[in-house]
Amino acid sequence: MNINLKSVNGVEIQKKHKASCHCGSVELLLDLPDGLINLRRCDCSMCRRRGAIAASIPLSGITIVKGSEVLKLYQFNTKAAKHYFCSNCGIYTHHQRRLNPTECGVNVACLEGINPLKIKDIPTSDGVNHPADRK
Repeated sequence: MNINLKSVNGVEIQKKHKASCHCGSVELLLDLPDGLINLRRCDCSMCRRRGAIAASIPLSGITIVKGSEVLKLYQFNTKAAKHYFCSNCGIYTHHQRRLNPTECGVNVACLEGINPLKIKDIPTSDGVNHPADRK
């Protein structure tokens, strides 16, 4: 089940939408011409702990406007996915996906004006049994 949204609780998703970490050190500009695409949670060991809702965008659709020097990279397991966090406030902003490295998953909670707690029925991907782990 793919969840795609053009607005959240009355807030329209802009075609070029700003996103930031909690402290404002990292600012992103996201290219979202079709709104939020493929909203999901994941139950892998990393995602379970951070509890974020992610939306997919092409890798080319994310621009780091400010704060690239404070972003920290974290990788684990196969080290294929690249998870980025603000080194000041610790907020996960985005990751380059393992399943599709031409896409980023962005933390919906970082989008300006969006409250992810207002989004209902988000599907959970089976990250514990990730297809890239199967032989």
